[in-house]
Amino acid sequence: MIDQGTPRDETRSRIVEVAGTMLRERGAAAVTTRAVADGAGVQAPTIYRLFGDKDGLLEAVAEHAMTTFSAMKADAVRAARDEATDPVEDLRTGWSMTIGFGLANPDLFVLLSDPERGRRSAAARAGTALLAERIQRVAEAGRLAVPERRAVDLVHAAGTGAVLAILAAPADERDPALADDVLEAVLGRILVPSGPTTDDDGGAGPGGQGRGRDAVTSAAITLRAAARRLDRLSAAERTMLAEWLDRIAAD
Repeated sequence: MIDQGTPRDETRSRIVEVAGTMLRERGAAAVTTRAVADGAGVQAPTIYRLFGDKDGLLEAVAEHAMTTFSAMKADAVRAARDEATDPVEDLRTGWSMTIGFGLANPDLFVLLSDPERGRRSAAARAGTALLAERIQRVAEAGRLAVPERRAVDLVHAAGTGAVLAILAAPADERDPALADDVLEAVLGRILVPSGPTTDDDGGAGPGGQGRGRDAVTSAAITLRAAARRLDRLSAAERTMLAEWLDRIAAD
């Protein structure tokens, strides 16, 4: 629920709730100022006074929905840390939550996917921060093969693209399994491959040098994830170490 206090806050909350229900159940075309005003028991000018126009109302609806969803994800992230859940499985859980939310709320997800709205949205930034926290746990476990920022961008882009691609198909032809295939492709790119990373001769065989570099990169990414907690180093030393490790990981 939106925080309520003054009568103005209560009216704003009621309007957002009504508009959100219309958007979820009947689609964006049904969200007209007249229909929302009637549903919320207010006059149409009240909507313009509180939100500016219909687009401002839709933005408020999107922000409210994203805030609620981000709170759910935050609870899941905290539980995964407290219970020491496997970080890759936790990443899969976050992916499934996002895909499920997008497919269950198609019109709302399209609104949230607008890059301009995303840049303005505190809730969207909070959601990205939660994804970054999940990725950091993967890095701390020594299982990340690309820099954390790159992994966050890849997972975020893939998740958004997967939902939009599924929603682009006619409703009776949508294939949610497409998202599973996209996730496997992304994990194949960002995770350290299982099995040996060097040849028995330490990397002298065919491809050994490449695998050796991969091991060095993975080690740099793992240490980079832990660098912020190395209290034996000064803040300046941690900053310098992080810069060095970032350069190694990006090489």
